Amino acid sequence: MTIGLTTEISPAGAADLVLAARALGQGRLVAFPTETVYGLGADATNADAIARLYQAKGRPAFNPLISHVADLAAAAKIGRFDAPALALAKAFWPGPLTLVLPKTSGCAVAELATAGLDTIAIRIPSHGVARTILAAFGKPVVAPSANISGHVSPTTAQHVESDLAGRIDLIVDGGPVDVGVESTIVGCFGEPMLLRPGGLPREEIERVLGRALLRPPAEMESDSAQPLAPGMLSSHYAPHTRVRLNATDVGPNEALLAFGPPLKEAERAAAVMNLSRIGDLNEAATNLFGYLRALDARMAQTIAVMPIPNHGLGEAINDRLRRAAVERE
Repeated sequence: MTIGLTTEISPAGAADLVLAARALGQGRLVAFPTETVYGLGADATNADAIARLYQAKGRPAFNPLISHVADLAAAAKIGRFDAPALALAKAFWPGPLTLVLPKTSGCAVAELATAGLDTIAIRIPSHGVARTILAAFGKPVVAPSANISGHVSPTTAQHVESDLAGRIDLIVDGGPVDVGVESTIVGCFGEPMLLRPGGLPREEIERVLGRALLRPPAEMESDSAQPLAPGMLSSHYAPHTRVRLNATDVGPNEALLAFGPPLKEAERAAAVMNLSRIGDLNEAATNLFGYLRALDARMAQTIAVMPIPNHGLGEAINDRLRRAAVERE
């Protein structure tokens, strides 16, 4: 792919969504909103389109992609559901849950999208724009976050444009997203396993299953191992500015990402944004990536992040912050 494309930004009218689906069928790259973050869509059955997607994002090809489909019948054509997987699908789809399942023998998704694994990650999004595009297209669509790989995920069309203008063909502007962090990923190729916390809290999943989710063994989470699902690399979701976690103070050359009542020293910070002044984790998740991008633009020495409770959506927020804070070479 040649960098330097003219990237069109389109509203999310009915005719525009049909044109977006048509563009996917032509092998083009189309960014669109889901309820979690904006995704960068490509025809999941078209290896050339997927290769363009990897190049546009600068994403390593060993990192598998999520295939988005319109309904459970479409999901069953590409993934094999056992009883726990089916229970989770019926309880939470459409919604912010991705299931990693064994592939079906007739799975039409390109090997490049699954990174050569025998499993496939599948999701049915609930956002009206995404659902309309998927229904009109009629085939699976891979749609990782519409940003440069490893950077902060996009929650508005403007975030997508900032990262990918000139690299992709079309951005469908459906306004800000609702959830604000990526989908929760559960592996269902044995005992159900939490591969990535996300927009659906672990507690709700475990309630449906009637048992605790397993955690991946340490070797599975190592960067030396091939990821089984997106978002498992140690450094991910990262601004350019260094991130300091669990901050109980803030310096004059630091920006502050607050949660709840801000620190007493907040007035001396280079900039302050509060994920939720009332300590609401849903509000914090919605604001997380947008506020990280805004503070990153202030070019402070560090972004100091106040502690976030690790229950409910806090588990996903802390997962993203830990990966954002990993020192990069």
